[in-house]
Order: sequence, then structure tokens, then C-alpha cells
Amino acid sequence: MNASPETLGPALLDRLPVSVQRPAYDRAALARGMAHLGVGAFHRCHQAEYTDDLLSLQFDRWGVVGVNIRPPGLADTLGRQSGLYTRLIRENSHVEARVIGSIVKVVDSQESAEPALDVLASPDIELVTMTVTEKGYCHIPSSGELDLGHPDIVHDLANPETPRSVPGIIARTLELRRATHGRSLTLLSCDNIPTNGVILEKVVRTFAERRGKGLADWIAANAAFPCAMVDRIAPAVTRDDLDSVEQWFGYRDGAVAVGEPFRQWVIEQKFAGRVPRWDLVGATFVDDVTPFEHLKMRVLNGAQTTLATLGVLAGLEHTFDAVADPLLAAFVRRMLVQETLPTLTPVPGVLPLAYVEQSLGRLQNTAIRHRNHQIATDGSQKIVQRLLNPIRDRLRQGAGIGLLSVPVAGWMAYLIQASTRFGKRWPVSDPYAGKVAGIADTVGRDAPALASGILAIDTIFAPGLAANETFRAAVTSALDDLLSDDPMAAVRHSLEQDEVARLKRSKQSAL
Repeated sequence: MNASPETLGPALLDRLPVSVQRPAYDRAALARGMAHLGVGAFHRCHQAEYTDDLLSLQFDRWGVVGVNIRPPGLADTLGRQSGLYTRLIRENSHVEARVIGSIVKVVDSQESAEPALDVLASPDIELVTMTVTEKGYCHIPSSGELDLGHPDIVHDLANPETPRSVPGIIARTLELRRATHGRSLTLLSCDNIPTNGVILEKVVRTFAERRGKGLADWIAANAAFPCAMVDRIAPAVTRDDLDSVEQWFGYRDGAVAVGEPFRQWVIEQKFAGRVPRWDLVGATFVDDVTPFEHLKMRVLNGAQTTLATLGVLAGLEHTFDAVADPLLAAFVRRMLVQETLPTLTPVPGVLPLAYVEQSLGRLQNTAIRHRNHQIATDGSQKIVQRLLNPIRDRLRQGAGIGLLSVPVAGWMAYLIQASTRFGKRWPVSDPYAGKVAGIADTVGRDAPALASGILAIDTIFAPGLAANETFRAAVTSALDDLLSDDPMAAVRHSLEQDEVARLKRSKQSAL
């Protein structure tokens, strides 16, 4: 009888197969110096890997303490493996395996904030990075302000010493640091939100102002909230991913992370103290992240949201299925080139058309099994930066929005068809799913009424945009098609209308 494969851990490092790269530094000598809030697949494929690269190049006290305040728990996966895990880079049939060693400790803090606060308030933590998803900031997507009606914020303001929310936990962390040692702290958001550092600072400072006792002023003087743009596609890990490590390399790993080859990290130079020199291993330190984040969010992420929601409506499972569909591929490429690119400011060294093709090429990677439903998760928190902001820019320019309006209607149709009235065609995860379902259950299949009800959600749709007749008409028309027996009619019609408009402009310019 064959013995069970050994589980990844420190004792196995020296006996890993030669095909698996391992940490090139002494983990036993690695002291903690930073924490990460929200240890999921993306962090393990991105910030933890950059840190591992840096430790190999320039060893320093930058061990990472991973903290989760929401599921999943870490103790039985990363904790059992002393923070070690296998990062697989996959591109079609190519696989590259590497064990990452930068996480030195993991902390579960789902039941109580106390374990997280013990780590974050510690004087040896100089930096906190975070990937807590868009909804973790408890902000209003349309304005970026703290949502004072959010249940967790209501709780935390009433019970500031036992917080549940990210803003509440950070404010309490800074309050404890002020009371115990007074050391400054850099809080670096790595979430896919425009001006993420600005929003993080705004929600934390607003919370602190409500707390009083001079906390907001102390935070202003002793904490920094740089913005950052992060990029690497890292889908949710599957059982097949976990099993593949055992099959290919002969050991077990309960914390595998899978990503594509491409990675990017652009960080605003705005720090409260020491920070790791990630710029030595491929990250970019800049004075202004905005052009980089607009390019990535509006092109790559805009394409992802478009392909995900329209892909689900077309009956397609994965992003690579959607981008392989000739109609959807033609639509998303023209949308990006015709309507998205003109809203962007130049990024040094980047050719916009080449970036579009690179982005679509990345989405064709058949080894990255990114489910459309996963990308569509929390779409209400994403469409402002990915679709609505470029639409606003186009309207200010007096330019067309016929293509960009289709995925906005696609997001609506995706949530509408999860309602009882539409047979609950699929389960969805979105903070506004209940509100949209209530609208759908009330008005039924009436596209103008559905669009009007959803556009009235002013925490997503700024009133000025929602009242714009060009936008309302385009979204309503597309929604009507998307809710029909032939949802891809919306895509075909928008392409046809765009072609007519393009020919008309061409004739006018020739006169």
C-alpha cells in the first residue's frame, strides 16, 4: 500500500522536486514587519510573490502576517503549512510551480477582531496591505463616501472596541497604536478600486471623526494611504488545482494559488515610514497612479465585466469561452477601441491599441478557468469605475455610448434574471441583488420600468447620469433585447448601430 503524500511544510522544502522553485533565503531568520488583510488567491499570486522576490534579492525584516477577518479561515490551510504554499503560473498547456515563503504567520479573526488588532497594532508592523474586495470598504460606490447606514458601520460606531468592518478595524488599530507606542503606519490598498487609497483614507477618517477624541487628527499626521494599481488574473482555486500539485509534484498543498504569467503593481510614493523596495523586483513607484488605474480598470476589467455578464446571458461558462465567441469578441474589441480608449489619458510607454490586444489575449488563456459568475460577483461595486465613469466622460465629450451601455444593461439583466419573477435562473452574489430582485418582482418584464427603477439607485448611478436621456434610452433598449429569447440581439444591434454611425461620420468628414 502506497504511503500518503507528504503535506507541504518547512521540513519538505529541501526535498521538493527540482521542477518546483523554492525560497532563496533562510525563512527561519525572517522576522515579521508587515501584515496583509484578506489573504486570498490574489494576494498569494501577487503581493506575497513580489515580497518573496524581494527577500531573495535583498533580505530584510519583511515577513508577512496574513490576517483574515472574513472566510475562508487560514488555520487549516496556510497555518498548517507554516505559511508556505505553491503558486502555479498557468498559460494554456504550460505550468510553472514555485513555493512562496514570505508569509510567516496566519491569523483567523472571523469570530472577533481581537486577533487582527493584536497584529495590526503591534509596533513591529510598519505596513499593512489589503485585498478585502470592493465591498469591504463599506463605501457608497457612486461617491466614495463612507456608508453610515451600513450595518457593520452602525455596529462599529456603537461598539468601537469590538469592530467588524475594515474601516472600524483600521480606525481601532490606529487608536491602539496612538495609545501604546505612537508609531506611524502605511496602509496600502491593493483592491481593484479607482483612487483606492483616497477611498480608504476617506472611510477611515470619516469613521475616526465620528469617534472624536482627536483620532482623526492623529491619523492625518501619522498614517499614509497610498493608491495602487494591481494586475494579475488569479481565479478561485478549484479541487482540480489542489489535486494537480499532488499528481505532478508528489506532495499535498491545501493553499495552492493559480495565476497567469502577467503581473503589474504600480504604487503611489506616499509612505508614513519604511516600505519594502518592491520597485527592485518589478513594481513601479510613481507620483500619480491615476492613468495606470484608468487604463487597467476601463480596458482589462471593463472587458472582463462585459464578457462575464454577457457571457452568462449567452450560456457560456468561462471568460475564455466568451472571448472565443466571435460576436462577443468583436463587440468587446470595438467597445474598447471606439468608446473606452478615447476616455483615457496617455500612460508612458503604453500603446493603447496594443494594450487592448494584450488584454484580450490574456483573457484567451484556457488554463485560467475564470468563471463568468465569479467575475460577475459584486458587479454593483465594479461598474462605476469600469463602465459608468467612461460613459460619463463620453457624454461630456458629446460622444456616443451605444456600446458601453450594453454591459451596463447586461449587469442589470444578470441580477434581474436571478429574481423570483424571472425564475431564479442562477444564484448571484451582489450587495444590491435583493434591491434589484424587488424591482423585478414588482414590475416584471417591462424594460423601461426595470431600467428606471434600477437607475434610481443613486448609490450606484449618480443622479446626473441617471437623468441623462441618451444614457437612459441606450440602457433601456439594450435591456429590452437582453431580456428577450435572443439576448445576443442587444450585442448585434449595438454593433449595427455603431457601424451606421461610423459610416455617417465618415461621410460627413469627407464633405
